[in-house]
Amino acid sequence: MNFQDKRLRILIIGVVIILGVVSFRVISNIMARNEQAKKSSQGRTAVIMAAYPKRQTIVPKFRFSGSLDPIWQADVAAKVDGRVEKVLVEEGQAVNAGQALVVLEQVDTAAKLMNARGAYLDAKTNYEKAELFLKRYQDLYAKGAVSKEALDNMSFALENARGKLDAAKGVLTAAESDLGGTTVTTPRAGVIQKRYFQEGYYAKVGTALFNIADISTLSAKIDIPEGYVNSVAVGGKVEFTIPSMSGENKNVDGYIVRISPVAVKPSRTFEAEVVVDNRDNRLRGGMYAEALITAIPKENVLTIPMTAISMRDDQRTCYVIEDGKAVRKILTTGYIGENLVEVLNGISEKDYVITGGLNKIREGVSVKVSEKGTDKE
Repeated sequence: MNFQDKRLRILIIGVVIILGVVSFRVISNIMARNEQAKKSSQGRTAVIMAAYPKRQTIVPKFRFSGSLDPIWQADVAAKVDGRVEKVLVEEGQAVNAGQALVVLEQVDTAAKLMNARGAYLDAKTNYEKAELFLKRYQDLYAKGAVSKEALDNMSFALENARGKLDAAKGVLTAAESDLGGTTVTTPRAGVIQKRYFQEGYYAKVGTALFNIADISTLSAKIDIPEGYVNSVAVGGKVEFTIPSMSGENKNVDGYIVRISPVAVKPSRTFEAEVVVDNRDNRLRGGMYAEALITAIPKENVLTIPMTAISMRDDQRTCYVIEDGKAVRKILTTGYIGENLVEVLNGISEKDYVITGGLNKIREGVSVKVSEKGTDKE
Protein backbone atom coordinates (compact mmCIF):
# COMPACT_ATOMS: atom_id res chain seq x y z
CA MET A 1 0.00 0.00 0.00
CA ASN A 2 2.82 2.40 0.83
CA PHE A 3 4.44 1.72 -2.51
CA GLN A 4 1.20 2.44 -4.37
CA ASP A 5 0.61 5.66 -2.39
CA LYS A 6 4.07 6.85 -3.28
CA ARG A 7 3.51 6.23 -6.99
CA LEU A 8 0.18 8.11 -6.81
CA ARG A 9 1.82 11.12 -5.18
CA ILE A 10 4.54 11.18 -7.80
CA LEU A 11 1.90 11.01 -10.57
CA ILE A 12 -0.10 13.90 -9.09
CA ILE A 13 3.02 16.04 -8.69
CA GLY A 14 3.93 15.36 -12.31
CA VAL A 15 0.50 16.37 -13.57
CA VAL A 16 0.59 19.60 -11.53
CA ILE A 17 4.03 20.49 -12.92
CA ILE A 18 2.87 19.86 -16.50
CA LEU A 19 -0.25 21.99 -16.01
CA GLY A 20 1.84 24.77 -14.49
CA VAL A 21 4.25 24.77 -17.44
CA VAL A 22 1.40 24.83 -19.97
CA SER A 23 -0.40 27.65 -18.12
CA PHE A 24 2.79 29.67 -17.95
CA ARG A 25 3.39 29.30 -21.69
CA VAL A 26 -0.22 30.30 -22.52
CA ILE A 27 -0.14 33.37 -20.28
CA SER A 28 3.26 34.37 -21.62
CA ASN A 29 1.99 34.15 -25.22
CA ILE A 30 -1.09 36.24 -24.42
CA MET A 31 0.96 38.92 -22.70
CA ALA A 32 3.42 38.97 -25.57
CA ARG A 33 0.66 39.38 -28.13
CA ASN A 34 -0.99 42.18 -26.13
CA GLU A 35 2.34 43.95 -25.81
CA GLN A 36 2.95 43.55 -29.53
CA ALA A 37 -0.52 44.90 -30.32
CA LYS A 38 0.04 47.82 -27.98
CA LYS A 39 3.37 48.70 -29.60
CA SER A 40 1.80 48.32 -33.01
CA SER A 41 -1.06 50.66 -32.14
CA GLN A 42 1.30 53.18 -30.60
CA GLY A 43 3.26 53.27 -33.76
CA ARG A 44 0.18 53.71 -35.94
CA THR A 45 -1.64 57.00 -36.53
CA ALA A 46 -5.36 56.81 -37.26
CA VAL A 47 -6.88 59.33 -39.65
CA ILE A 48 -10.17 60.56 -38.22
CA MET A 49 -12.67 63.43 -38.39
CA ALA A 50 -13.18 65.83 -35.51
CA ALA A 51 -15.15 68.91 -34.50
CA TYR A 52 -15.65 71.16 -31.50
CA PRO A 53 -18.94 70.94 -29.58
CA LYS A 54 -21.47 73.63 -30.51
CA ARG A 55 -23.89 75.58 -28.37
CA GLN A 56 -27.25 76.07 -30.00
CA THR A 57 -30.99 76.17 -29.40
CA ILE A 58 -32.62 72.79 -29.89
CA VAL A 59 -36.29 71.83 -30.12
CA PRO A 60 -36.57 68.27 -28.80
CA LYS A 61 -39.06 66.00 -30.56
CA PHE A 62 -40.25 62.70 -29.17
CA ARG A 63 -42.05 59.93 -31.03
CA PHE A 64 -44.69 57.72 -29.48
CA SER A 65 -47.57 55.57 -30.66
CA GLY A 66 -51.03 54.76 -29.37
CA SER A 67 -54.71 54.78 -30.27
CA LEU A 68 -57.14 57.67 -30.60
CA ASP A 69 -60.06 56.67 -28.39
CA PRO A 70 -63.40 58.43 -27.76
CA ILE A 71 -63.23 61.06 -25.04
CA TRP A 72 -66.26 59.34 -23.46
CA GLN A 73 -67.73 55.89 -23.98
CA ALA A 74 -70.15 53.99 -21.76
CA ASP A 75 -72.90 51.40 -21.60
CA VAL A 76 -76.36 52.87 -20.99
CA ALA A 77 -78.48 50.57 -18.81
CA ALA A 78 -82.06 50.34 -17.60
CA LYS A 79 -82.70 51.33 -13.99
CA VAL A 80 -86.00 49.36 -13.76
CA ASP A 81 -87.11 45.93 -14.89
CA GLY A 82 -89.29 45.85 -17.96
CA ARG A 83 -89.97 44.44 -21.38
CA VAL A 84 -88.50 46.42 -24.28
CA GLU A 85 -91.56 47.94 -25.92
CA LYS A 86 -90.04 50.31 -28.46
CA VAL A 87 -86.47 51.01 -29.67
CA LEU A 88 -86.12 54.59 -30.85
CA VAL A 89 -82.56 54.65 -32.25
CA GLU A 90 -80.32 52.53 -34.48
CA GLU A 91 -76.62 51.67 -34.43
CA GLY A 92 -74.49 54.43 -35.94
CA GLN A 93 -77.08 57.11 -35.18
CA ALA A 94 -75.96 60.36 -33.54
CA VAL A 95 -77.89 61.26 -30.37
CA ASN A 96 -78.08 64.34 -28.18
CA ALA A 97 -77.78 64.46 -24.40
CA GLY A 98 -81.12 63.53 -22.82
CA GLN A 99 -82.52 61.96 -25.99
CA ALA A 100 -84.81 58.94 -25.51
CA LEU A 101 -83.30 55.66 -26.66
CA VAL A 102 -85.83 53.00 -25.71
CA VAL A 103 -89.22 52.72 -24.01
CA LEU A 104 -89.95 49.86 -21.62
CA GLU A 105 -93.39 48.46 -20.86
CA GLN A 106 -95.14 50.84 -18.41
CA VAL A 107 -98.23 48.93 -17.21
CA ASP A 108 -96.78 47.69 -13.92
CA THR A 109 -94.86 50.86 -13.09
CA ALA A 110 -97.89 53.04 -13.91
CA ALA A 111 -100.06 50.94 -11.56
CA LYS A 112 -97.49 51.24 -8.77
CA LEU A 113 -97.45 54.99 -9.28
CA MET A 114 -101.25 55.21 -8.96
CA ASN A 115 -101.15 53.23 -5.71
CA ALA A 116 -98.37 55.43 -4.38
CA ARG A 117 -100.32 58.59 -5.22
CA GLY A 118 -103.40 57.24 -3.44
CA ALA A 119 -101.39 56.33 -0.35
CA TYR A 120 -99.78 59.76 -0.35
CA LEU A 121 -103.12 61.56 -0.57
CA ASP A 122 -104.49 59.41 2.26
CA ALA A 123 -101.45 60.16 4.43
CA LYS A 124 -101.73 63.85 3.62
CA THR A 125 -105.41 63.91 4.64
CA ASN A 126 -104.65 62.16 7.92
CA TYR A 127 -101.88 64.65 8.64
CA GLU A 128 -104.15 67.61 8.00
CA LYS A 129 -106.80 66.08 10.29
CA ALA A 130 -104.20 65.59 13.02
CA GLU A 131 -103.22 69.27 12.70
CA LEU A 132 -106.88 70.38 13.17
CA PHE A 133 -107.41 68.07 16.14
CA LEU A 134 -104.26 69.34 17.83
CA LYS A 135 -105.32 72.96 17.35
CA ARG A 136 -108.74 72.22 18.88
CA TYR A 137 -107.22 70.42 21.85
CA GLN A 138 -104.85 73.32 22.42
CA ASP A 139 -107.84 75.70 22.60
CA LEU A 140 -109.72 73.32 24.92
CA TYR A 141 -106.70 72.86 27.14
CA ALA A 142 -106.35 76.62 27.45
CA LYS A 143 -109.93 76.72 28.73
CA GLY A 144 -109.28 73.79 31.06
CA ALA A 145 -111.69 71.51 29.21
CA VAL A 146 -109.18 68.70 28.53
CA SER A 147 -106.23 67.27 30.41
CA LYS A 148 -102.55 67.68 29.62
CA GLU A 149 -102.39 63.98 28.81
CA ALA A 150 -105.08 64.34 26.14
CA LEU A 151 -103.21 67.27 24.58
CA ASP A 152 -99.97 65.28 24.54
CA ASN A 153 -101.71 62.38 22.85
CA MET A 154 -102.86 64.72 20.05
CA SER A 155 -99.29 65.98 19.65
CA PHE A 156 -98.04 62.42 19.35
CA ALA A 157 -100.76 61.65 16.81
CA LEU A 158 -99.65 64.61 14.68
CA GLU A 159 -96.02 63.46 14.72
CA ASN A 160 -97.11 59.96 13.75
CA ALA A 161 -99.17 61.35 10.86
CA ARG A 162 -96.21 63.46 9.74
CA GLY A 163 -93.96 60.37 9.65
CA LYS A 164 -96.49 58.41 7.59
CA LEU A 165 -96.84 61.36 5.22
CA ASP A 166 -93.05 61.51 4.71
CA ALA A 167 -92.94 57.76 4.07
CA ALA A 168 -95.77 57.98 1.56
CA LYS A 169 -94.02 60.87 -0.18
CA GLY A 170 -90.84 58.79 -0.47
CA VAL A 171 -92.78 55.87 -1.99
CA LEU A 172 -94.44 58.27 -4.43
CA THR A 173 -91.10 59.77 -5.46
CA ALA A 174 -89.65 56.29 -6.06
CA ALA A 175 -92.70 55.27 -8.12
CA GLU A 176 -92.42 58.43 -10.23
CA SER A 177 -88.73 57.72 -10.76
CA ASP A 178 -89.48 54.13 -11.80
CA LEU A 179 -92.04 55.30 -14.33
CA GLY A 180 -89.55 57.83 -15.67
CA GLY A 181 -86.97 55.04 -15.84
CA THR A 182 -89.08 53.17 -18.37
CA THR A 183 -87.87 55.74 -20.91
CA VAL A 184 -84.11 55.23 -21.12
CA THR A 185 -82.17 58.34 -22.17
CA THR A 186 -78.54 59.05 -22.95
CA PRO A 187 -76.62 61.14 -20.39
CA ARG A 188 -74.34 62.59 -23.04
CA ALA A 189 -74.27 63.28 -26.75
CA GLY A 190 -72.56 60.68 -28.90
CA VAL A 191 -73.01 57.94 -31.47
CA ILE A 192 -74.77 54.61 -30.88
CA GLN A 193 -71.96 52.06 -31.17
CA LYS A 194 -73.90 48.96 -30.18
CA ARG A 195 -77.49 47.95 -29.46
CA TYR A 196 -77.71 44.86 -27.26
CA PHE A 197 -81.49 44.18 -27.20
CA GLN A 198 -84.36 44.04 -29.67
CA GLU A 199 -88.02 44.85 -29.03
CA GLY A 200 -89.69 42.18 -26.93
CA TYR A 201 -86.67 41.32 -24.76
CA TYR A 202 -87.04 41.62 -20.98
CA ALA A 203 -84.41 43.92 -19.52
CA LYS A 204 -83.34 43.60 -15.89
CA VAL A 205 -82.09 46.47 -13.74
CA GLY A 206 -78.51 47.36 -14.71
CA THR A 207 -78.69 45.49 -18.01
CA ALA A 208 -76.74 47.38 -20.69
CA LEU A 209 -79.02 48.31 -23.58
CA PHE A 210 -76.68 50.48 -25.68
CA ASN A 211 -73.03 51.43 -25.94
CA ILE A 212 -72.57 55.10 -26.78
CA ALA A 213 -69.36 56.93 -27.62
CA ASP A 214 -68.61 60.63 -27.92
CA ILE A 215 -66.14 60.92 -30.79
CA SER A 216 -66.36 64.71 -31.14
CA THR A 217 -63.06 64.68 -29.25
CA LEU A 218 -60.56 61.84 -29.43
CA SER A 219 -58.06 61.14 -26.70
CA ALA A 220 -54.69 59.38 -26.67
CA LYS A 221 -52.72 58.27 -23.62
CA ILE A 222 -48.95 58.58 -24.03
CA ASP A 223 -46.29 57.38 -21.58
CA ILE A 224 -43.50 59.96 -21.33
CA PRO A 225 -40.15 58.73 -19.92
CA GLU A 226 -38.90 60.34 -16.73
CA GLY A 227 -35.98 62.01 -18.51
CA TYR A 228 -38.28 63.80 -20.97
CA VAL A 229 -41.20 64.84 -18.76
CA ASN A 230 -39.72 68.27 -17.97
CA SER A 231 -39.43 68.99 -21.69
CA VAL A 232 -43.20 68.92 -22.31
CA ALA A 233 -46.04 70.95 -20.83
CA VAL A 234 -49.82 71.16 -20.83
CA GLY A 235 -50.90 72.93 -24.00
CA GLY A 236 -47.98 71.55 -26.01
CA LYS A 237 -48.67 70.62 -29.61
CA VAL A 238 -48.69 66.99 -30.75
CA GLU A 239 -48.59 65.98 -34.40
CA PHE A 240 -50.39 62.72 -35.21
CA THR A 241 -49.86 60.58 -38.27
CA ILE A 242 -52.58 58.00 -38.93
CA PRO A 243 -51.26 55.28 -41.26
CA SER A 244 -54.73 53.98 -42.14
CA MET A 245 -55.92 57.37 -43.42
CA SER A 246 -54.98 59.20 -46.60
CA GLY A 247 -54.90 62.73 -47.90
CA GLU A 248 -55.55 65.59 -45.52
CA ASN A 249 -56.91 63.24 -42.88
CA LYS A 250 -53.59 61.41 -42.54
CA ASN A 251 -52.04 64.15 -40.41
CA VAL A 252 -53.88 65.83 -37.52
CA ASP A 253 -52.84 68.02 -34.62
CA GLY A 254 -53.60 67.53 -30.96
CA TYR A 255 -52.77 69.21 -27.66
CA ILE A 256 -51.63 67.98 -24.27
CA VAL A 257 -54.37 68.57 -21.69
CA ARG A 258 -53.01 66.62 -18.74
CA ILE A 259 -49.71 65.23 -17.45
CA SER A 260 -49.83 62.85 -14.50
CA PRO A 261 -48.03 64.20 -11.41
CA VAL A 262 -47.05 60.67 -10.34
CA ALA A 263 -44.83 58.22 -12.25
CA VAL A 264 -45.99 54.74 -13.17
CA LYS A 265 -43.66 52.14 -11.67
CA PRO A 266 -41.50 50.25 -12.47
CA SER A 267 -41.22 51.93 -15.89
CA ARG A 268 -41.06 55.42 -14.29
CA THR A 269 -43.12 56.99 -17.04
CA PHE A 270 -45.67 59.79 -16.74
CA GLU A 271 -49.01 59.43 -18.49
CA ALA A 272 -49.97 62.38 -20.67
CA GLU A 273 -53.42 62.81 -22.19
CA VAL A 274 -53.63 64.33 -25.65
CA VAL A 275 -56.90 65.37 -27.31
CA VAL A 276 -57.80 65.86 -30.97
CA ASP A 277 -60.76 67.94 -32.16
CA ASN A 278 -62.99 65.62 -34.22
CA ARG A 279 -66.23 67.59 -34.42
CA ASP A 280 -66.25 67.09 -38.17
CA ASN A 281 -66.20 63.29 -37.60
CA ARG A 282 -63.39 62.75 -40.09
CA LEU A 283 -61.69 60.25 -37.75
CA ARG A 284 -62.98 57.11 -36.08
CA GLY A 285 -62.44 56.10 -32.49
CA GLY A 286 -59.77 53.51 -31.75
CA MET A 287 -57.54 54.32 -34.74
CA TYR A 288 -53.81 53.60 -34.37
CA ALA A 289 -51.74 56.78 -34.53
CA GLU A 290 -48.08 57.77 -34.37
CA ALA A 291 -47.40 60.87 -32.30
CA LEU A 292 -44.64 63.46 -32.61
CA ILE A 293 -44.38 65.75 -29.58
CA THR A 294 -42.57 69.04 -29.99
CA ALA A 295 -41.08 69.90 -26.62
CA ILE A 296 -40.15 73.21 -25.05
CA PRO A 297 -37.11 74.75 -26.87
CA LYS A 298 -33.83 74.52 -24.95
CA GLU A 299 -31.41 77.41 -25.43
CA ASN A 300 -27.61 77.49 -25.29
CA VAL A 301 -27.29 73.71 -25.25
CA LEU A 302 -23.92 72.02 -25.74
CA THR A 303 -24.25 69.47 -28.57
CA ILE A 304 -22.13 67.01 -30.51
CA PRO A 305 -22.98 64.88 -33.56
CA MET A 306 -24.51 61.50 -32.87
CA THR A 307 -21.66 59.93 -34.84
CA ALA A 308 -19.30 60.90 -32.00
CA ILE A 309 -21.04 58.63 -29.51
CA SER A 310 -19.78 55.14 -28.65
CA MET A 311 -21.18 52.80 -26.00
CA ARG A 312 -19.00 51.17 -23.37
CA ASP A 313 -20.29 49.28 -20.33
CA ASP A 314 -23.79 50.72 -20.96
CA GLN A 315 -22.36 54.25 -20.81
CA ARG A 316 -22.34 56.85 -23.57
CA THR A 317 -18.80 57.98 -24.27
CA CYS A 318 -16.84 59.94 -26.85
CA TYR A 319 -13.19 60.43 -27.76
CA VAL A 320 -11.43 63.78 -27.58
CA ILE A 321 -7.98 64.62 -28.89
CA GLU A 322 -5.37 65.44 -26.25
CA ASP A 323 -1.72 65.81 -27.27
CA GLY A 324 -2.44 64.03 -30.53
CA LYS A 325 -3.96 60.97 -28.88
CA ALA A 326 -7.51 59.69 -28.46
CA VAL A 327 -8.83 59.99 -24.90
CA ARG A 328 -12.17 58.51 -23.90
CA LYS A 329 -14.64 60.67 -21.98
CA ILE A 330 -17.74 59.40 -20.18
CA LEU A 331 -20.76 61.61 -20.94
CA THR A 332 -23.94 62.59 -19.21
CA THR A 333 -26.42 63.23 -21.99
CA GLY A 334 -29.88 64.74 -22.30
CA TYR A 335 -31.96 64.84 -25.46
CA ILE A 336 -30.86 62.60 -28.33
CA GLY A 337 -32.38 63.05 -31.76
CA GLU A 338 -32.19 64.81 -35.10
CA ASN A 339 -28.59 63.48 -35.46
CA LEU A 340 -27.33 65.36 -32.42
CA VAL A 341 -26.76 64.69 -28.72
CA GLU A 342 -27.25 67.12 -25.86
CA VAL A 343 -24.23 66.92 -23.54
CA LEU A 344 -24.88 67.76 -19.89
CA ASN A 345 -21.52 66.78 -18.47
CA GLY A 346 -18.21 65.16 -19.48
CA ILE A 347 -16.74 67.55 -22.05
CA SER A 348 -16.55 71.29 -22.73
CA GLU A 349 -16.57 73.56 -25.76
CA LYS A 350 -12.78 73.44 -25.79
CA ASP A 351 -12.57 69.68 -26.29
CA TYR A 352 -11.82 68.57 -29.83
CA VAL A 353 -14.23 65.67 -30.28
CA ILE A 354 -13.65 62.82 -32.73
CA THR A 355 -16.79 62.58 -34.90
CA GLY A 356 -15.75 60.03 -37.51
CA GLY A 357 -13.53 56.99 -37.83
CA LEU A 358 -14.30 55.60 -34.38
CA ASN A 359 -13.75 52.08 -35.68
CA LYS A 360 -10.06 52.93 -36.20
CA ILE A 361 -9.24 54.09 -32.69
CA ARG A 362 -9.13 53.14 -29.06
CA GLU A 363 -7.80 54.68 -25.89
CA GLY A 364 -4.30 56.17 -26.32
CA VAL A 365 -4.06 55.72 -30.11
CA SER A 366 -2.31 58.50 -32.04
CA VAL A 367 -4.73 60.30 -34.34
CA LYS A 368 -4.56 62.70 -37.24
CA VAL A 369 -7.50 64.83 -38.31
CA SER A 370 -8.47 64.52 -41.95
CA GLU A 371 -8.57 67.84 -43.81
CA LYS A 372 -12.11 67.02 -44.95
CA GLY A 373 -13.22 66.36 -41.40
CA THR A 374 -11.80 69.43 -39.65
CA ASP A 375 -14.14 71.87 -37.95
CA LYS A 376 -12.44 74.47 -35.79
CA GLU A 377 -15.04 77.20 -35.93
